[in-house]
Amino acid sequence: MSALSRLTVTETRLFLREPIVVFFAVAFAPILLIVLGLIPSMREPVPELGGLRMIDIYLPIVVSMGIALFSLSGLSQLFASYREKGVLRRLRTTPVRPVVLIGAQLLMATIMSVLTMLVILAIGRLAFDVRLPGQLTAYLIAYLLVALAMFAIGLLVAALAPSSKSASAIGSLVFFPLIFFAGLWLPRDAMSGTLRTISDLTPLGAGVQSLQDATAGQWPQPLHLAVLLAWTVVAGGLAARYFRWE
Repeated sequence: MSALSRLTVTETRLFLREPIVVFFAVAFAPILLIVLGLIPSMREPVPELGGLRMIDIYLPIVVSMGIALFSLSGLSQLFASYREKGVLRRLRTTPVRPVVLIGAQLLMATIMSVLTMLVILAIGRLAFDVRLPGQLTAYLIAYLLVALAMFAIGLLVAALAPSSKSASAIGSLVFFPLIFFAGLWLPRDAMSGTLRTISDLTPLGAGVQSLQDATAGQWPQPLHLAVLLAWTVVAGGLAARYFRWE
């Protein structure tokens, strides 16, 4: 096995030893979908939504929220904790470069978030008869772009936070506005024009709409894809600029 593969396996094992982080990063989103789906009104068609049910609208929101939780609750805290404990500093004295650790963490985050997404889609389909994505290729591309944008933001939080506790606090401050504009409390279809415009410019707002479009069998709008790419480039560039190994 390569150093990246071995480190990915090791980091996955260490991650699974943190039950609270695992719960919020992996299990919370599927559980939330089940809770929402058990509400009778969520399973009734809404004429204003073209006959769609609220559970159909919320599934892409929950998928995006799962990525955000992993990025801002798991990824950022792990890196900040490693810096705080001197793990990154010690790695610089070994043949395994610290950048390999970043690659391992991102690979682990990608694998775990994809598994979470598959569980959410399976629950939606089997338990609540939510249709699967009509345009699978577009859905996977949109999901990948949302993940890249949120992982970049998570790394930026890790770069700026001096400790794991501050990373948790900053991550929470970032998470709640993003999930609001994703439509968790007020669906995007019910937002005013101004809120909808702001939502279009946020990574989760653009991501949710892209996933909804792909589910409906359409390709995401270029604006939303451009927004996701912009967040990836800007947040990723700032994270690289300000990231400290010790």
